[in-house]
Amino acid sequence: MSARLEPLRDKDAARCAELERILFGGDDPWSADAFRSELSAGHYYVGAYVDGPGLVGYAGMAVVGEPPACEATVHTIGVDPLWQNQGIGRRLLGALLAKADEVRAPVFLEVRTDNAVAIGLYEAHGFRRIGLRRRYYRPSGADAYTMVRGPG
Repeated sequence: MSARLEPLRDKDAARCAELERILFGGDDPWSADAFRSELSAGHYYVGAYVDGPGLVGYAGMAVVGEPPACEATVHTIGVDPLWQNQGIGRRLLGALLAKADEVRAPVFLEVRTDNAVAIGLYEAHGFRRIGLRRRYYRPSGADAYTMVRGPG
């Protein structure tokens, strides 16, 4: 069963928060209010929806500035563990990158240094490591790489 990508809806904030607790429980997962705040701020968020279970993944980023001097920052990507390894994360990231490419924005993100799967996904999409943030994630104290992808 293939997931369809659509703009994330305010009514999905609670499900996003639930997935955050599952995926990022040791590192201060976002609340439903945090997702609602991101949406109300006008940031670009997309959800992956499947008939039956509904929302199985989400991704979001902010784009700041005006072309040609704008940049994008990926805020979050998450896929329900029951739906991982089916290309949903890759499609969600692709949707974010397509949006950034519309305005020729470089895209920045942080990723845990021990998340080899995510790092591989980002590198496959043209990201490169440009920095290390020690103890970036709280409360775990895990380090993060800062990565960037030039405009597509």
